[in-house]
Amino acid sequence: MMDDHGINDDDEEAVLPSSRYRWDIFLSFRGEDTRHGFTDRLYKALWLDGVRTFRDDEGLERGDEVAPGLLEAIQDSAGAVAVISERYADSRWCLEELATIFEGKKLLLPVFYDVDPSDVRRQRGPFEAGLENLHSINVRCVQWGCRL
Repeated sequence: MMDDHGINDDDEEAVLPSSRYRWDIFLSFRGEDTRHGFTDRLYKALWLDGVRTFRDDEGLERGDEVAPGLLEAIQDSAGAVAVISERYADSRWCLEELATIFEGKKLLLPVFYDVDPSDVRRQRGPFEAGLENLHSINVRCVQWGCRL
């Protein structure tokens, strides 16, 4: 039987790339900035629309390593939404997530939350300082942070 888009129900799984993945979207965000506000509302809206969305509910404490399960969730997602907030680039973990998203050639939709996209693009203001501070910690983060 054909659906509204002319796709045979039997062929739908072969046609839709997200059916290969456990998650449609991986949410990357700075928990301190947006977890209990914007990101929570975005997550709920996506789920209500049937979008299988992964977000880290536990959060990472300073000094923790990015959990392998988090990186696996990125790899097992069709795409990602990065909620770029003022302190996003201060977080080694956010940039590790971003690096994994880019390395996996995932579709990425940036959402600029209370930041000027040109500050992100030009790495000025809080993004300049955040990336400079991370440079001594992890060059990989900085290299991929430049893609912001």
